[in-house]
Amino acid sequence: MQIRLAEQRDAQAIAKVHVDAWRTTYEGIIQNNYLNQLSYESMTSLWKYNIKTDQVYVAVNDQEEIIGFTTGGVKKTEGYHDFQGELYAVYILKEFQGMNIGRKLLNMVVEHVKTLQMNSMLVLVLKDNPAVQFYKAMGAQKIDSLTISVAGTTLQEEVYGWLNLNNIHK
Repeated sequence: MQIRLAEQRDAQAIAKVHVDAWRTTYEGIIQNNYLNQLSYESMTSLWKYNIKTDQVYVAVNDQEEIIGFTTGGVKKTEGYHDFQGELYAVYILKEFQGMNIGRKLLNMVVEHVKTLQMNSMLVLVLKDNPAVQFYKAMGAQKIDSLTISVAGTTLQEEVYGWLNLNNIHK
């Protein structure tokens, strides 16, 4: 398995991971009819754009298939003035979770954020997402809890952060 910077040719594979990971991660959390409506085509367009505008990293298995991705950089979320960077997304296909891929992907974003002369970072994650435990294990502290709406369902989203990226659990 290797981690590398995403290229435009990766957009479709990233979109597939994104949709498939949402369907497995958010099953029972977000309405199934919404998850079933997610399309590879629309996500491909999104990722073509994101690859142009953001640092996107992919995890590639030995068969050169993309099995996960991450992206992050300058904080886009309003407020939380103690934080400069933001982890926008980390998604890994279910069958590859628990293999330290998330940790490796997260570390790529941490290193990128540090190159931007920033040393703090936040991440927003649905409260019921099992990834909450991953962020806690990586040393993130809970900062806030928000109420959001996804597909007409009210959900709790939690804000976690690292005030000093040098203290992140690698």
